[in-house]
Amino acid sequence: VQLVESGGGSVRPGESLTLSCVASESGFSHLPMTWYRQASGNRPDREWVATVSDAGWASYASSVSGRFLASRDQAKNKAYLQMNNLTLEDTAVYYCQMQIGPNVSWGRGIQVTVSS
Repeated sequence: VQLVESGGGSVRPGESLTLSCVASESGFSHLPMTWYRQASGNRPDREWVATVSDAGWASYASSVSGRFLASRDQAKNKAYLQMNNLTLEDTAVYYCQMQIGPNVSWGRGIQVTVSS
């Protein structure tokens, strides 16, 4: 299954963005969808952001808890990441990911830039 992110862009601190991730195939809506991000510079590791279950239950990294909201639209094979009150530290490439058995599918990523 292919995953494609959209909705990134450049915003100022305090503003909001909503990312979308669409799966190319149906039939995997029972699996959790996870969001990661990867900043440049001295933080090259991919950081877990949030995971949303098929039922819509979500868990969040402490760095985004209370500001980000992960959700699903099963009928559209889509997942969303609503990002509120963005800060400079949220600047990164954001990825959606789904694990299907032993295989892990990643989107190509989308840039989110927060700058004043």
